Formats: sequence, structure tokens, C-alpha cells
Amino acid sequence: MRALLVVNPAATTTSARTRDVLIHALASEMKLEVVTTEYRGHARDLGRQAAESDDIELVVALGGDGTVNEVVNGLLHNGPDLDRLPRLAVVPGGSTNVFARALGLPNDAVEATGALLDALREDRERAIGLGLAAGTPGTEDEAVPSRWFTFCAGLGFDAGVIGRVEQQRERGKRSTHALYLRQVARQFLDEPHRRHGKITLERPGQDPVTDLVLSIICNTSPWTFLGNRPVYASPKASFDTGLDVLALNRMSTGAVARYATQLLTSSPERGPHGKHALSLHDLTDFTLHSKAPLPLQMDGDHLGLRTSVTFTGVRRALRVIV
Repeated sequence: MRALLVVNPAATTTSARTRDVLIHALASEMKLEVVTTEYRGHARDLGRQAAESDDIELVVALGGDGTVNEVVNGLLHNGPDLDRLPRLAVVPGGSTNVFARALGLPNDAVEATGALLDALREDRERAIGLGLAAGTPGTEDEAVPSRWFTFCAGLGFDAGVIGRVEQQRERGKRSTHALYLRQVARQFLDEPHRRHGKITLERPGQDPVTDLVLSIICNTSPWTFLGNRPVYASPKASFDTGLDVLALNRMSTGAVARYATQLLTSSPERGPHGKHALSLHDLTDFTLHSKAPLPLQMDGDHLGLRTSVTFTGVRRALRVIV
């Protein structure tokens, strides 16, 4: 079997020595081509090349959720095709690794490599659903290219937090959970729309839901991790269903304290709930409109400001080694 290993050299939890060990282990089981990413979007380009090749059967992403997202978008550049596209495998190397952990992989890169090799020997794979976001036709965002996401997206507050974290990282700060929590507090204090939401959710055959302040779209559960603690924004979300949405129509101090506590104590059985919370399960198509440009994030990557985004849940979009 010929495989492509896409390595992010900036992955926060793997050293050069660890990467060498992993490469040696993988190369002992397959004909392995190793490419180290050199620029933003490089992993996407490599994924596209693998999808268009005639003999690459497997693409392994060694890095965090951002690296995985780029590889997935490259593989699916021309759309899903389970019979034609290479399979995807993930070796976690980032600070959180939500996608890999949601698949049930160990969070340690060495252990995950061992699990990957076992899965390949036993021919274990899974066809998973993914989310697709695109600029809404007829709006100013119509020309924005579509983009796939593996585990979550968000328009508004959470995307603003991620944008702040990225700014801090550009200034040399390490990506830690403490950094995220500080930026959550700062985003809340600076949030101009927390009492009067600007977001409207529209879906076919249903009345619009208006005045939303926060909107989180989940393709799987958990939504994220704080260290080893899983956080469930939409406990029913699954790679086997459509997309789930958690939205809030109020972010007063009391409401935020209540829902933050519910997130921290969430479980696979119960997530945030209450009169200001909207939870929707297994959506195939819906659109989020905003009266003002709001930040958008996908898989923890800040993508700038948007006023209208259409989301699609695509079942069985990609084969993944598990």
C-alpha cells in the first residue's frame, strides 16, 4: 500500500525525535512518502494531489485539527467519492485534537500510531459524515468558497474567541487552555451583541429563529476538550447523522454563568439547556444570517467575518481508519 504522510512541523505536542519514530514505524508497514508542510494551506494542496493521484490509498495527517481540516478539504476538493478517494488516518499532534479523540484514538501520538497500525492490519475503517459551509447564494458572501469541517463550526461569539487566541499566538503566546479561557472572558466583556442578537437561523419548512447571539454547529460529540475533560455542546451529535446546533438568544452575565457551568458539567446524556438555549439535532441544510458581519470559525480556525453562511450535513463523506 502506498501512503502519504503529511507532517506539520509546528505541531505543538510532537518533537522532531518523536516524529522520526512515528515515520519509521509507519514506513515499516507501507510504502510511505513523507512531506512536511511549509505554508498555510500546504496540507490542503497535498490532500488534493493525493485525491487526484492514481496509486495513493491512504493519507495520514500528523498534526492538530487545523492540519486535519486542510487535508480533508484537499481530499474533498472535487466532492465525496468513497470508492475513489484515499482513506484518511490521523496521528494527533496538536494541543486539543478534537477530531482524533472523537474517533476514539489515543491522544498520545505514539499510542495513536500503534492503534493506527493495528487498524490497518485488521482493515478497520469507518465512513463518516462531515459538515460543509458555503456563502449563501444571493448575499454578499455568495462568492466565498465552500469549506468542509470535521467536528465543529461557529458564527459569532466562539469564533471571536478563536480569533483572539490566534492573535495571541501570533505574538508568541503558547496555545493553552488557560489562554482560551482568558480570551473567552475578554470576548464576553467586549461582545457588542450579547443582549440583542444579530443571527437568524433558517431551515426548510420551519419558521426562522431570530435574535440569536451565539451559534455552535457540531458534527460530532464532544464539542471540545479542556485538558482531559470532554465538553458536550450537542451531546447527540454524531459522525453518523447530520449537523447539530446549539444557539443562545441571550448572553447576560447570569445566562453566561449558567450555560458555562452547564458546559463544564455536560455529559453524553445532557448538554446546555434552558429558556435561552436552542438545541437542534440532525439537520441536513440550514442557513445562518447576521445583521452585522460576525466572525466565522471551522475546526478551530478563524476564517474572517461573514454575514450569511449555508451549512450542509453530508453523510458518508470520507473513509477514516479507526
